Amino acid sequence: MIELIPYLCIISYKREKRRIYGKIYYRQPYVKAFEAVVTDCREGKNGRYQVMLDRTGFYPEGGGQPGDTGRLGPVKVLDVHEKAGEIIHETDGPLEAGTAVAGTIDWERRFGYMQNHSGEHIFSGLVHKKYGFDNVGFHMGSEEVTVDFNGVITAEELEEIETEVNRKIAENLPIRELYPAAGELEHMEYRSKKALTGQVRIIEIPDSDVCACCGTHVMSTGEIGIFKITGAIHYKGGIRVSMLCGMDALKDYRKKQKTVTELSVMLSAKPERVVETVEKLKNENGIKDGRINRLYQELFAARMEQFQCSQEPLAVFEEGLAPIQLRQYCTMLYEGGRGSVVLVCSGVDGSYQYAIGSSSADRRALSKTLNKELNGIGGGSALITGNDGKKYGSALLAQGTFQASKQAILETFTGLVKE
Repeated sequence: MIELIPYLCIISYKREKRRIYGKIYYRQPYVKAFEAVVTDCREGKNGRYQVMLDRTGFYPEGGGQPGDTGRLGPVKVLDVHEKAGEIIHETDGPLEAGTAVAGTIDWERRFGYMQNHSGEHIFSGLVHKKYGFDNVGFHMGSEEVTVDFNGVITAEELEEIETEVNRKIAENLPIRELYPAAGELEHMEYRSKKALTGQVRIIEIPDSDVCACCGTHVMSTGEIGIFKITGAIHYKGGIRVSMLCGMDALKDYRKKQKTVTELSVMLSAKPERVVETVEKLKNENGIKDGRINRLYQELFAARMEQFQCSQEPLAVFEEGLAPIQLRQYCTMLYEGGRGSVVLVCSGVDGSYQYAIGSSSADRRALSKTLNKELNGIGGGSALITGNDGKKYGSALLAQGTFQASKQAILETFTGLVKE
């Protein structure tokens, strides 16, 4: 059964009607199933086939909107794109040319893109109207929709725009598809990322946006449901805004609400006080970390006394040290003159983390050789952090891991340093 749903479409020329006849997704963007005839089928790449139809309800990738997926009879439609005016359906199997086939579109996916695309138009239109910034990049992915603007918008301003977009959605405004004649187009004010030639398709949302577009849209703003900004970052001198609409926004809200609820239970705090509780724990842990660090410094100072001052290489194995503690202990030993080159390791036999340093020579080459001999990884730079927190350039400290036994590490380290 073919589902036919009317759509408001104003077309200026009969030839335009003929041109879009084969593109059911424009004439009937709400169609979920259709019938067509296979005009050609050829083998593609990676085990896929390229199927062409006399008409199609599958939208091909374009304008930032991904191509549709679904089925053509017995085969899956994995992607759809348009090349040189030809709409190509990428399938997982072949179809014989000349045969009739029933097409079924993944409607939940398509309608989600329609909601997001229409919501983005209102958002970009209002941003342009209020701040004069252009939408210079648009992408609809499976997890989020991103819009790039060539100007910076503050968090407060984004919140105001978000509220205004949702007001336009609540007004249930009609979304119109226009094909103006060349003479009409010259006198129209509309958004477009590039200069356009030939017949131009315009999407108009009253008091919100007029924009050239090749994507699919809902019939009225109320069908968008809700518009939600989920993030924003500075990008190429402007801003990149992440957003979601409709069911995608609801799914995102549920996921985040679940996280907040789990944190609330975990922290024994009301949901609205989760951030405050985490900040309190963070401060308390910072105080504890400071105390633990001071205790380790005292421990390392006491342990260092068991070693005499020497210009010989020194290798030390300790249990339960984190990378930062390895670095601190190693630095303390070579700055205290306990060895010309100091290697401190911590771990279990066969797998050790290490820190190696010297106050008299650059040891990056030694670290690289040790890594090669002991199945290790890691490295360092000529600047290290001393116990006073300052950066020093007179020594080198490298860190990494060895996948070797304690005996192999001792023998290799001693042999290489003496060379």
